[in-house]
Amino acid sequence: MNILDEIAKKYRKALVTGGAGFIGSHICEKLVESGIHVVSIDNYSAGKKENHVHLAKANNFEAGECDITDARSLLEYFPGVDVVFHNAAAKKNVCLDDPRRDLEVNAIGAFNLLELSKTFGVKKFVHASTGSVYGKPPQCLLDEDQPLQPISYYGISKLAGESYVRLFNTHYGLNTTILRYFHVYGERQEAGEFGGVVAIFIRNMASGEQPVIFGDGTQMRSFTHVKDVVAANLVVAVDERACGEAYNCASGISVTIQELCDKVIEYFGKTSAPRYEDWQIGDAKFFDVGNEKIRALGLNFDTDFSGRLEELCNKEIER
Repeated sequence: MNILDEIAKKYRKALVTGGAGFIGSHICEKLVESGIHVVSIDNYSAGKKENHVHLAKANNFEAGECDITDARSLLEYFPGVDVVFHNAAAKKNVCLDDPRRDLEVNAIGAFNLLELSKTFGVKKFVHASTGSVYGKPPQCLLDEDQPLQPISYYGISKLAGESYVRLFNTHYGLNTTILRYFHVYGERQEAGEFGGVVAIFIRNMASGEQPVIFGDGTQMRSFTHVKDVVAANLVVAVDERACGEAYNCASGISVTIQELCDKVIEYFGKTSAPRYEDWQIGDAKFFDVGNEKIRALGLNFDTDFSGRLEELCNKEIER
């Protein structure tokens, strides 16, 4: 039995928060394919309606506009829901511009969803978190046993969300799982100023802009394809071993920003060189993310980063 069959056997209706976002729209796509009824909610502050316009004709998909900080407006979407994939979040740039809003979305929003999940008897709650809850990465393998010591508003608010998830699991028996995302990339990724670095470099090449590297480019990142992130969400939604657990959702590969930039330039057939600017405050130079715990659930990550990156570049070139 494949994972979509398992989803269909276990659940009838799924709620995806942030369903019009980069990752949320991909989760919606796979869930619709499983045949269960899928409800996407988004306030469209970051999500885009075009991200799931291709699902509009599916008779098992519906999209609603809702802000997760408004508990009353969430009520209408919960009847019949038995699995929640919570991917709505305030982006990192929000925490700098408006830390109170960051807290409201990432902590209060999570609390609202958990409270309603308890009230409506939701069977499973999958919570999207971030590697930022660890704080400054250690000079060793970053596994789930590392202390959680966030050093940013964003990391603190996401850790608050995680804490509420754990509370509802231990106090009320809600079946929850936390997935900590790291540098997700793929189709539909935001390519604006505060988007992902992969999408930004591709946009730079497509528009003839000079890519910018902050620092010297030696900083390492663990890039994870969005399809693997979706697979992780589905796996933990059906595997009982994931109940009450938190996992690093990362490919385990390490790529420097310089290597990334060089490959994008190469795939576009350009001869340009990046411009170097000062290091960004708090920019981690070392990232070696362990994924043994989630792989023990049978999840295999795509480690052909060069191949997936070339596909993204070629799709942009063909537009």
